[in-house]
Amino acid sequence: GVRIGNWLEDEYAQQELLRDFIRKREQGQLLVQRLARLQENIFKRVELSISSDGFVHFGDTVLLMNPDNKSSDLEGTSEERDPELCGDVTLAVDMEEVSLYSDEPLQISRGLSAVKSVDPIGRNAFCIVSVDGSAVGEPLRYGQNFVLGTKGGVSDKLFYLASDHKTFKDFAKKSRLQKVFLTAELSYLTFWQAKSLDPQLRLEHEGFPVPSETKIIITHCYTNRNLAVPRTFCVWTHFGREFEVICHNYLNSHRVEEDKNYWEIITRNPGPEDGTMLER
Repeated sequence: GVRIGNWLEDEYAQQELLRDFIRKREQGQLLVQRLARLQENIFKRVELSISSDGFVHFGDTVLLMNPDNKSSDLEGTSEERDPELCGDVTLAVDMEEVSLYSDEPLQISRGLSAVKSVDPIGRNAFCIVSVDGSAVGEPLRYGQNFVLGTKGGVSDKLFYLASDHKTFKDFAKKSRLQKVFLTAELSYLTFWQAKSLDPQLRLEHEGFPVPSETKIIITHCYTNRNLAVPRTFCVWTHFGREFEVICHNYLNSHRVEEDKNYWEIITRNPGPEDGTMLER
């Protein structure tokens, strides 16, 4: 038959598409390859630090867990009955903003979320970093400034957990409260403190080592707001529904923090059996 139209241009275009596909496949830049590599990195198991004395130390690789509060004041409400809102959650790098469509190497996201996983993997493992010259291995103490760093499973360098006062343009997407984010720059915006759960004992506990697997409050030094997971604001990521993480002081009628502000720093089991201290 006789070809009509721009058949030659169409043929060249098809050949160019095929060459582009082969080139991207050889370089590992196809979307399916990038997604597979991303999943492999962020789901790669990470070894947590062992706490032989039961305390948290500078240099430790840990999980930050917002524990399930079974005695919550949500009892009898529809919020408590929803199984999606129950259970322990851990602070993690929010993969929602990771660009899978760029030809650039995978970059760490600057957002954070809380995930329903207490297994230590690339995206939810954090390192306790000193800012006052404390040596690696020294215990973290109540009231002492520290920094939380993570590589998110895709970075070669640490990014630091930070927050800042909300503005008319800059706030958490869902709750519109004070957001938390990751930054490569160390500054006072990245400084945090651990505080005792009981406000009446905080002054007394200041200077004492922070125990692992114990409920504490994590306070942002610059804004004096507490790290929180309200669990009523969800974000959808490549890996399902997760919870928004913010800085906000949730106080009850007695001016005491609620379970949205509770955190536990999880380390590895020092015994011969594998697993975290939480699983003992």
